[in-house]
Amino acid sequence: MIVETEQGKGKTLWDIACSIAPGLKNLSQYERSWFNHDLAAGLSVAAIALPVGIAYSELVEVPAIIGMYSAIFPLLAYALFGSSRQLMTGPDAATCILVAAALVPMAAGDTDRYMALMVALTLMTGVLYVLAGFARLGFIANFLSQPILAGFLNGIALYVIVGQLPKLFGFSVDGSGFPQQLMGLVMGLEQSHIPTLVLGVSLLVTMILLRRILPRIPAALIVVILGIVAVMSLDLQKQGVAVIGQVSAILPSFQLPHLSLWEFGTLLLDAAAIVLISFTSGVLTAKSFARRNRYEINPNQELRAFGACNIATGLAQGFPVTGADSRTAVNDAMGGKTQLVGVVAAGTMLLIILVFTEQLAFVPNAALAAVIIVSAVGLVDVAALRDLYEISHREFAISFGTTLGVLVFGVLPGVIMAVLLSLLWLLSITSRPHDAVLGRIPGMKGFHDLADYPEAETVPGLVLYRFDSNVVFYNADYFRERIREIVTTSETPVQWVVLDASSINVVDATAIQKADELKQELADNGIVFAIARGKPHIGNFFKSAWWDQRREEREAYTFITLKSAVQAFNKMVADGNTKTLSEKSQTTEPKNADQAGSQ
Repeated sequence: MIVETEQGKGKTLWDIACSIAPGLKNLSQYERSWFNHDLAAGLSVAAIALPVGIAYSELVEVPAIIGMYSAIFPLLAYALFGSSRQLMTGPDAATCILVAAALVPMAAGDTDRYMALMVALTLMTGVLYVLAGFARLGFIANFLSQPILAGFLNGIALYVIVGQLPKLFGFSVDGSGFPQQLMGLVMGLEQSHIPTLVLGVSLLVTMILLRRILPRIPAALIVVILGIVAVMSLDLQKQGVAVIGQVSAILPSFQLPHLSLWEFGTLLLDAAAIVLISFTSGVLTAKSFARRNRYEINPNQELRAFGACNIATGLAQGFPVTGADSRTAVNDAMGGKTQLVGVVAAGTMLLIILVFTEQLAFVPNAALAAVIIVSAVGLVDVAALRDLYEISHREFAISFGTTLGVLVFGVLPGVIMAVLLSLLWLLSITSRPHDAVLGRIPGMKGFHDLADYPEAETVPGLVLYRFDSNVVFYNADYFRERIREIVTTSETPVQWVVLDASSINVVDATAIQKADELKQELADNGIVFAIARGKPHIGNFFKSAWWDQRREEREAYTFITLKSAVQAFNKMVADGNTKTLSEKSQTTEPKNADQAGSQ
C-alpha cells in the first residue's frame, strides 16, 4: 500500500513503520555473520545489567525485582525504537537519585503510595519524552553545558557514595540530605558491623581489581555471585549480614495513584527534570559511541525511543531509565553489531530471574553497595575539572558550584540550579557581547575592528559600529550605552553613526524601542543614525504591515553595504551639505546609487 506524504512522495506502510521504529529496518537487513558478536555481547551486557538493576533498586528504595524489570524491558523497547546500534538502556545512578528525591517526601513513608507514585512518575517521564520527540526537541541535549553536566554528575556521585558507605559498613543512617548522610557516616563508624564490613570491603576491592586487571569480564556479576556464595557457605545471615531477601518474579497488581492537582503538577515538574538530565546524559553516550563507530544518530528519534523505554518500564512498574554508559561500553568492547544485543541481554536476564530466584534472595546488601559505589566513582570526572581549571576559571567555578548545589541543597534543587546556571551563563555571554568600531586598512578588503587592527583608518565624523550579538530586552540598554560612550569619547565630532547589523539575527520590541530612543537622542544632537547590512528576515518577528511602514520611514537611513554608507557620508561632506540624509533625499537624487558596491 502506498501512502502520499506532505512532500508528495509515495511511501509504503513499511517505510512509515520503519521511520517510527528503526529496529524493524535493522532486523530486515540483519546479516548472519553478526549473530555471534551480538550473542556474546548480549550475554556480557546481561551479566552486568542484572546486578546493576538489583543494586539500583536500593537507590530508588524499591524491591529488587523492580530493579531487574527496569533493566530488562527498556532494552526490548529501545531495540525497536532506538537509532543507536550500540546504546544499552536501563537504570542510571543520577536518574535513580532524582526519583528517590522526588518521591520520598510525597509518599511520607507509605510504601504502597510510593510504588504508585513511582509508576506515575515513570509513565509521565515516558510521555514527556515522546511528546518532545514529536515536537523535535532533540536540541535539548545541548541545553546543559558540559561543565554544568559534569558538575551535576560529580555531585550525584558523591551523594551516592556517601549514601552507600553505611551499608558497606553494616549500619544505617537517618536523614536523606548529603550533610546529614555525611555526618551520620562519620558519627556511626563506631557502630560498624564487622562481618558486613569485612565482606563489603573484600567485595569492593575485588570489583576494583577485576575492573582494572580483567576489564572485559562482568565484575559486577562476579562480585554478586561471590557475595551469594559467602552468605550461603558461611551462614552470614545468622551473623547479622543483611541480604535482599525473598525475590518474587511476580509483580504486585498494577495501580496508579489518585493525585491532587498540586501532586500532579509536582510530579510533572519532576518528570521534566528527569527528562532533561537523563536525556542529556543518555544521548551523549549514544553520540560518543556512534561517533566511534562512524555513524549518526537522530536525537529526535532518541527522545521517542527513551519515551518508549520509560513507558515499557512504567507498565512493568519500574522506575525511569536512560542510556547506560557502562553497559554500552561493554557492548561495544564485545563487538556488538546491532540492537539484537539488547534482546539477547533481556532474554538472558528473564531466564536468570525464573531459574535462580532462590539464590538471588541471598545477595548481600554489602555486595550491592560495592557495585553502586564503583559505578558512582565512574561518574566522577576529575579530568574534566582539571581541564576546566586550565582552560577557564569561570567555567570551573560554574561546574564546582553545581556540584556544591547538589550536595548542599539536594538533588532536585541541584537540577534547578544546573538549569539556572545554564541560563545565567548564556545571559552573561550575550548581555554584554563583543562589539567593535570599524575602520579600513590600506590594501585590505573590508572593514576591521580597531581593537584588533589599531592601524585601521576611520573617516572623521563617521562611526562604523558592529554589535556582535542579537539585540533583545536584556542587552538593549548595553547596546544603547555603548553607542553613547563611543560618540562621547570620539576624537572628532560625530555626524553619522552607522550600525553594521550583519551580526544581528534577532531583535524584539524592547530593542526597537531602545533604538528609537537612541535615534532621537542622536538626532537632537545633529547626529544621523543609519543601518547597514541588516537582515531582511528580522521583519518576520513583527507584523508585516507595521514592519513595511517602518521600513519605508527608515529607507533614507538604510544601506545594503558599509561601503555604500561610507560613500553616502563622503558625498554629503563633499557637497558641504549639513542637512540630514532624509532631508537631502527630498531635494536630490535617490541615495545609494552605488548600492551594488561590495563591502
